[in-house]
Formats: sequence, C-alpha cells, structure tokens
Amino acid sequence: MTTAEHLDTIDRLRAKEFPSEPVRTVGSSSGPGFHLVRLARTRDFWEDDGSGRVEAVDQIGAEYEALAQGVTDRWGHPQIFSLGTLRDRGFAGEDIPAPWDELSDSADHVHLWRAGAHWLVAYVAQWNEEEPYLLMAGVTVVDPP
Repeated sequence: MTTAEHLDTIDRLRAKEFPSEPVRTVGSSSGPGFHLVRLARTRDFWEDDGSGRVEAVDQIGAEYEALAQGVTDRWGHPQIFSLGTLRDRGFAGEDIPAPWDELSDSADHVHLWRAGAHWLVAYVAQWNEEEPYLLMAGVTVVDPP
C-alpha cells in the first residue's frame, strides 16, 4: 500500500463508529473508543539467520517515516509517546485502558497526533523477535493514561 492509501485508511477509521464490545480480526482490533489496524508487515524471522532482519527494519522504517510525515502534514507535529512506563505499570498490576494496554504490549513508543476529538497513533509493533514487524495505525478517543 502507498502512503496515500494508509492516510485514507486512517480517515476511514476516524469516520467509523466504535463497537460497544472488543472485536479482533486478523490485522485489526477495535473496542469502545478505539480502532487499531495493520497497514503493512514484513516477513517473519523464524528461520532467518539475521540477514533478512536488516532489510525488514529498513523497509518498515521507511514506510513508518512516510506515514508519520503524511499525518504530520495534515495534523501538525506529533508527540512521541513512550509506552515503556505504561508497560511497567501494567506488569505491576495497574489496569491500563484499551487501546493503550495493547499498544504498550507491542511497541516501545507511538507517534501521537490530536485530530479534533480523536488521537491518531502510528507505530511499529513486534511481539517477539521471530515475529514480523507490523506498521500499525489507529484512532482513539481515549486519552493516553
């Protein structure tokens, strides 16, 4: 997908109603007050000798930069929001609200923009080092905790 298509996806998410109950599909999750969607993915690294990881990081990094620039062009400069503290708070037993709990489980930080009543997020997720890198975006009305 192109950056223009990614931006179109974000626009559609902003217009889409939030479900009253959590909903998960391959590549997306939604719930009260949020939508998260996978925009792109690299291959996985289960049988990689390390050589494919560098190329994958470059690829997903370039897509992330292009997406962040496209959203910045529309909504202004982002906040870079670190998720490490949220992850630590969740591990300590604090109830972290969705979607911030899911974000902190899969990424170290997000780019965050305010767009009217919504927060827009863009990030690269990876659950463990054998899994693919995922370019993700989302919208939420839930303020960062």
